[in-house]
Amino acid sequence: MSDYRYNNRSDECCAETASGNNSNCCSNNTNFREAVCIHTDKIYDSCRDKDCLENIRVYLTACGQEVIDRSINVKCTKAEIIWVFSDIEPVPFNRGFYSVDLKYFFKVTLAAFTGVGRPTEVEGLATFNKKVILFGSEGTAKVFASKYKEDAFDPQLWRKTNMPHAVVEVVDPITLGAKLVDARDKKSCCCDDDFDLASVPESVARIFDDALVVGGEAKRVFVSIGIFSIIKLERHVQLLIPSYDFCIPQKECVGATDDNPCDLFERIQFPVDEFFPPEKSDFVDCKNPDPTAGAKVSPINDCGCQ
Repeated sequence: MSDYRYNNRSDECCAETASGNNSNCCSNNTNFREAVCIHTDKIYDSCRDKDCLENIRVYLTACGQEVIDRSINVKCTKAEIIWVFSDIEPVPFNRGFYSVDLKYFFKVTLAAFTGVGRPTEVEGLATFNKKVILFGSEGTAKVFASKYKEDAFDPQLWRKTNMPHAVVEVVDPITLGAKLVDARDKKSCCCDDDFDLASVPESVARIFDDALVVGGEAKRVFVSIGIFSIIKLERHVQLLIPSYDFCIPQKECVGATDDNPCDLFERIQFPVDEFFPPEKSDFVDCKNPDPTAGAKVSPINDCGCQ
């Protein structure tokens, strides 16, 4: 048994049940093996948001910019999250609250139309800055770990070892549109002239096959995308939890053998949906409404949602 102390209320609980004060306590009480202390991350605060980013500029590679300068139209075919960098600072005069500065980096894939024929695929970088304020509690103990990591010491972070850490969950963006703008049109382009490629981390720049360029372009590309994200502030804490047993897998691994490689294939069901795609009604329900429906939904539909 663990040396950590915990309250076992089974006798007290059953006494309450006998007197009629607690009818469900004994039935819900499960005898666990021991109380153990674990080290984990506790979420102190979180928020969710959806951002519609209109007309953010795409910074292209040198090869891609040459194609765009000859293009007559563009289409955004895909946008992917490369990385989200975060920085945390305490909010003055608000104990326990922190401002979380986020910088999103997107890899944008474009179809550039230069005339008759198939469009040319080009790639570029788009960025987005966001700030939120969340509660992260306070702590004065500085935390260090024995796990070795080369060049892990960062002079900028040694004062922040007692800070909470930000966790960002984000899905790949939804592409909403793209437009091609003449660089000489100052009404559309002047706000992006101060972008510095030196601010792009090397780890992000290596995603692209060619170097990104800024300046000297004849045309520029702006895209509109939508993103969904969840932002959390967490701290390392120790929690006392009930332990039942170790999680030992009971199911054996199944795979094809060299003697009979078709055994595994025989267990796979025939992919009917690949030959007969599901109907619209199979996808649309209360939790997944139809985004193209223009008419107002009736107060109560077939599945009981209002």
